[in-house]
Amino acid sequence: MTDSEQIRLFFEPSSVAVIGASPTITKVGYVVLHNLLANKERWAFNGDIYPVNPKHSRVLGVRCYPSLKSIMKKVEMIIIAIPAQAVLGVMEEAENVGVKAAIIISSGFSEVGNVKLEEDVKKIGLRSGIRIIGPNCLGIYDSYTGMDTLFLPEIKRLSSGREVIATPRPFPGSIVLISQSGAFGAAALDYMAGHGMGVRCFVSLGNRVDVDEHELLRYFAEDKKTGVILLYIEGIGKGRDFFEAAKEVTNLKPIVALKAGRSGAGARAVASHTAALSGIDQIYGTVFKQSGIVRSMNLEEFFDMGRALSLQPPARGNKVAVLTNGGGPGIVATDTCEESGLSVAKLSEDAINKFETLKKKGEFLPIMANSNPVDLTALATSDMYVKALEILLDDKDVDGVLVITLPQTPSILDDVIEKVSDVAGRREKPVVVCVMGGTEMAEEFRARFEKSGMPSYSMPERAARALYSLVEYGKRLRKSSKVDVKI
Repeated sequence: MTDSEQIRLFFEPSSVAVIGASPTITKVGYVVLHNLLANKERWAFNGDIYPVNPKHSRVLGVRCYPSLKSIMKKVEMIIIAIPAQAVLGVMEEAENVGVKAAIIISSGFSEVGNVKLEEDVKKIGLRSGIRIIGPNCLGIYDSYTGMDTLFLPEIKRLSSGREVIATPRPFPGSIVLISQSGAFGAAALDYMAGHGMGVRCFVSLGNRVDVDEHELLRYFAEDKKTGVILLYIEGIGKGRDFFEAAKEVTNLKPIVALKAGRSGAGARAVASHTAALSGIDQIYGTVFKQSGIVRSMNLEEFFDMGRALSLQPPARGNKVAVLTNGGGPGIVATDTCEESGLSVAKLSEDAINKFETLKKKGEFLPIMANSNPVDLTALATSDMYVKALEILLDDKDVDGVLVITLPQTPSILDDVIEKVSDVAGRREKPVVVCVMGGTEMAEEFRARFEKSGMPSYSMPERAARALYSLVEYGKRLRKSSKVDVKI
């Protein structure tokens, strides 16, 4: 089998066995089996499912087998959710019956000092050809096939008896999330579901005894449903492989990385978490830059950049314009753009002349300066936004636009959403939006912009950093000659 075919087994297995399947609702083996069976009924998961537990004859209404060899049918992949000490025996049995892939959810390996057990599991994988994700992980979630090994229940019953949504799965989208931390991944999926961000796949790698980031990067680079890849990294084990894979993949698709363990205390925490070596942060910064990975510096940026790169085209240069109906937010956005290395440049003479013509016609207020940022003032209308955005996007000296809309002003109606989105959709330059405020109105504006394909943020600094990611990825593509630089 090719590397791609081996990795595909984790997402599209023809058959899967849950080792440690349980009828007890609080057990990992219950949640994993329940999710798979539910997805088989309501979703696209077509694989055969075999619960394995010698203590039970049936689990969740399905026949339960005492062992792998008792199934007497081909098992392509196994999900292991049993105590660490019993994992080695299961892996040896898996080798004997021809299993091709294993997700080891169980913890209790090198992250707690049990290095020998982890090495023994690795040896079985190497000699048998069984590919392994984990141990000490959540496994995977594929929003298109319904393959879900996460031991995170979607619904929980509170002590009051009321049922609430606990860990919703995001809707199918184009963002791949790869995380070395299962807890981070769980929180990230919750965040993405709550903020309307679609997910292609989620992979929790845990201790990475076998399958590593570089293999997943190459796999998703070939995947047509993948638009952008988000990486949460605590440490890289196979540095050269990762670097070479990232250089290849960023020629095709953007990668955003969040590197944890930048501080001394953070690095020590990483070592005790997944037994990864954090390394010197400056080295990671250099690797990211040279391989074309866009680096985020915090969680908020991580998701903001992913949203922008999944919705908007990369910028063809670093010259940006800010369009606003509030002077203060426009200045804040300008500062953040400049601090990020973007150029909030002077508009071209052609653009200035177009603005002057509109002012003479009385279509813009005369106090609006023909400068950058372009301030439409608090009396701006939706039509003013449309005309100004068209001028800016047609300007040869502008590579991307940050649009700030304050819907609290009386002259701005919600038709600005469709009008601005329509103008941006007819151009090839990136546009990001900031709608300030926390009211129901502001939240609705942001949600509707998102549905129109416009990444939308609550603060100008966030929008500016999102635009930075589009400029950075555009820079990568220009270096690799993968983008036409003509305007």
